[in-house]
Amino acid sequence: MNRRTFIKTLAGGALALSLEAGLGSLPSSALRAQGFPDLVATRGTNLTAMFDKSLEALGGLGQFVKSGQTVLVKPNMGWAIDPAGGANTNPVLVSHIIKNVLNLGAKKVYVFDNTCDNWNDAYQVSGLEKAATEAGATVAPANSTGYFQKVDLPGETTLKSTQYHELYLEADVVINVPVLKHHGGARMTAALKNMMGAIYDRRPLHRNGLDETIPELMLYKKPNLNVVEAVRVMISGGPRGHGDSRYLSSQMMIVSPDPVAADMASAKLLEAAGIKIPEYIEQGAKIGLGVADLEKLNIQRLTAA
Repeated sequence: MNRRTFIKTLAGGALALSLEAGLGSLPSSALRAQGFPDLVATRGTNLTAMFDKSLEALGGLGQFVKSGQTVLVKPNMGWAIDPAGGANTNPVLVSHIIKNVLNLGAKKVYVFDNTCDNWNDAYQVSGLEKAATEAGATVAPANSTGYFQKVDLPGETTLKSTQYHELYLEADVVINVPVLKHHGGARMTAALKNMMGAIYDRRPLHRNGLDETIPELMLYKKPNLNVVEAVRVMISGGPRGHGDSRYLSSQMMIVSPDPVAADMASAKLLEAAGIKIPEYIEQGAKIGLGVADLEKLNIQRLTAA
């Protein structure tokens, strides 16, 4: 599929480059003003029940998604690994989110990831392509520069610019759905780092330091909602994992419109396993992406059946 066909088929219009986070966005301050928490941490093992309970506490998914909007659901599906390996977001959760978004009247739902393993293999073996398609989403490729657009990052940044997938730029609403896991270079993958799958060339981030550059990926456009899957968490051998990888049964889901808060809450889970909190979380707070001090937030802790 060439770039022109891709844009016509999947995007259906001109590229709308914007600094806004999306029409359905509600920052933590707006939620707080309505009496809703800044972050919800739900314990359980049933992913769909955990998601439903979390969003109910935030006033419902309709706080973030409106009828007629185009929605991107951005999981981690970078690896040709079975869902049980913990390297990718669980297909059950992604499918459930897509169905709920469509039930709210979304015009279109897209799913993609710029994978590390061969993209066809990663999409299929992870189970995410099948789950997303059957739920009603369009699964898009992200394996060519033709699907990406260069944008300049605002402010004094290390990266200066990057190439975002066009569907990320065009989406009215972005729902970021990472799996929490260990990462050999960045210590941890969660909400902030999952945006590396929305850009084409990740080499500048590694060259200039992940702690400085990972947060900068959200300066141009932030996800509207971050849903961190942390039920069975890989705590060694990440990001891909291997036969000797160790796992932590955290049995948690962390949901917030604030990616910094979501990552700090996620990092606290990994800290118990001896993984140091990544410096990029505090850096994200410094450049205005969110709040790293959890004591300053209204956090609701729930248990799903």
